[in-house]
Amino acid sequence: MTGPDVIRRRPGAELLAGAVDSHIHACPHINGRSLDVFEAVSEAAAAGMSAIGLMDNFANSAGLAALANRHLGHLGVEVFGGLIMEPPAGGVSAEAVEIALRYGYGDGDGARFVSLPTHHTRNVALQEGRSPLFVESCLAIPEAGPLPDPLPRILDLIAAADVVFNTGHVSGPEAVRAAEAAQAAGVRRILAPSAHYDAETVRALAALGAVAEFSFFFVSHATQVGLTHVDAARNRPALVDAGRMAALIAAAGPENAMLNSDCGVFLLPPPAEGLREFLLLLGEAGVAREDLRRMTSDVPRRLFRLGAA
Repeated sequence: MTGPDVIRRRPGAELLAGAVDSHIHACPHINGRSLDVFEAVSEAAAAGMSAIGLMDNFANSAGLAALANRHLGHLGVEVFGGLIMEPPAGGVSAEAVEIALRYGYGDGDGARFVSLPTHHTRNVALQEGRSPLFVESCLAIPEAGPLPDPLPRILDLIAAADVVFNTGHVSGPEAVRAAEAAQAAGVRRILAPSAHYDAETVRALAALGAVAEFSFFFVSHATQVGLTHVDAARNRPALVDAGRMAALIAAAGPENAMLNSDCGVFLLPPPAEGLREFLLLLGEAGVAREDLRRMTSDVPRRLFRLGAA
């Protein structure tokens, strides 16, 4: 592990003070990890960060977050988790969501977010050239009419718990439809991964009150290598130019955008370093320093109710 003095001497390290990295893959995975959950918390503390969010495609991560808070809470980094509704984690299931929302040791534990699938969506399956049978098994959001069951019940659960609804890796039009349905169901916290959307879609999501998420992973060299996510197949997402990402951030408005590392995979630097590099890169692409701070501190703290009792 790198010591705090070394981390804080690096250019741009001051941008990490009080920052939240809401998208860290330090949980067990079928790809190699650069660090585990406890190391991620210690590294965040060394960088002066205030919170981290754990993402896991195979399980509800709220339990690991509760464990980290119990044993490392003295470091001053709040850890939160949630559920990505991938098949290994229970799939698109109201029961899985109900459990995730209560999972932990009590005292505010439980999922802070519930996400639509990230890999078992029609959008991603088509991009990966999956078989027709595989595509058919994946989640698709219809252009009109009610959402497929059990999504209406799941949105009701999210609204009642006042946690974040993440639209996952659906297409742009599907994300807008999902955000509209969530808003109609009373969901007040919506997050939409937006790195591969166009500016019109990002503006439409922001108009619905959704926060657009932008991650270091998609501007990084990790997009050049096929990785496994759900099985032995190796697939890679499209690289996003930093200038294009800066333009999408402008389309959302920094008050409606959030930045995080999406690090943890062995090919990338550890999350705090990845976030530092990301902020410097976006700064060079024209994003104002005060906006970088807002999108890594104010916005995620508000969205995930960090520091709330």
